[in-house]
Amino acid sequence: MNYQLTMQLVFSDAQYWEEFLPLTFTKPTAEMRCGILTFSERWQKLLDSSEVSFITEDYLQEKFKKPESVESLFLVPNFLPSETVLNQIKELKLGEALVYEDELLAVRINMTDFSLRQIEKMTDITEELVFFKNTTDLFSLNEKAINFDFELLTKNKQSQKLSSTNGFLGNEKDLFIEEGAEIEFATINCKTGKIYIGKNAEIMEGSNVRGPLSLGESSKINMGAKIYGATTIGPQCKVGGEVNNIIIFGFTNKGHEGFVGNSVIGEWCNIGADTNSSNLKNNYAEVKLWNYKEKKFKNTGLQFCGLIMGDHSKAAINTQFNTGTVVGVGANIFKSGFPPNLIDSFSWGGMKGDEKFNLSKAYEVAEKAMDRRKLPLTEIDKDILKFVYENY
Repeated sequence: MNYQLTMQLVFSDAQYWEEFLPLTFTKPTAEMRCGILTFSERWQKLLDSSEVSFITEDYLQEKFKKPESVESLFLVPNFLPSETVLNQIKELKLGEALVYEDELLAVRINMTDFSLRQIEKMTDITEELVFFKNTTDLFSLNEKAINFDFELLTKNKQSQKLSSTNGFLGNEKDLFIEEGAEIEFATINCKTGKIYIGKNAEIMEGSNVRGPLSLGESSKINMGAKIYGATTIGPQCKVGGEVNNIIIFGFTNKGHEGFVGNSVIGEWCNIGADTNSSNLKNNYAEVKLWNYKEKKFKNTGLQFCGLIMGDHSKAAINTQFNTGTVVGVGANIFKSGFPPNLIDSFSWGGMKGDEKFNLSKAYEVAEKAMDRRKLPLTEIDKDILKFVYENY
């Protein structure tokens, strides 16, 4: 018997939104992509729910639906549940909650008066969960997310056949090709991990692809590309050159030669030809990364860490990013030399002290980029960008 959530599903940003900046300047935590799906999409499938709302920052709330004052399942979205924990979530009764590492994980509650006073029973989750707590966890734990989503999406479904023009390594059960996808004269290696090809996606001739990989709906891997896992390419992207263990949320182009590794790139970005991102320091030291919450560079504990780029940012041809570079929203990076490790939102040039991109011009660029995908830049989108422009 299938489970169906018959109440409102509420995703919370209370604990982790700031830890995922700049990626969450324009969206709630639940709308980030990792694995094949966004966190929101994953939970909707797990709970068979379409009634979704968000508790997020005030300036995002107009775009992302605010909860109605009804009985709801309140959930921190950025983790992968074990079967046991998923069943515990499904079986919660009104006033019951699950706690993980002293943080509220899930609670069935009436949103009329959201208060911890409503919680009558709290159960600690003692098993270790795959939890995404910051930006680098997205690419570091991406293989686990791809494997989780692969099983979720392909169960009891039949893959399309791989064309005989391709070279294939591994077990056929680890490759799933959705309807309308095209792959010709490429090398597909599933010995290194599962590969999921979305609807109407294309892998062009001469490409060498190693799993784990998720290629989103209507996305393209360009001719001769070299793709190493664990990599997620969201919907309507173009990717070429060489990439290794990256996540692209969607609607972004990195279509030409150049290397990007151990990185997360938001939506509506463009990475110019021959742009490279270093993912390893010359002295092999652990990489530090800017933390917006604490307003300082913090040690990631990682030896490999490349680029974190917010939505609507653009890098001109031959841009050379240092190891552990963070780029805000709407930046336009085009000057010679290595940009700094922190590039402000709406920077015009990319260097420290550069003037801000004119906001009306930033709207024009965003409108043109989105129009290429037949999507509008709405007034609500403009309000979000304006808030980021004026406050960060």
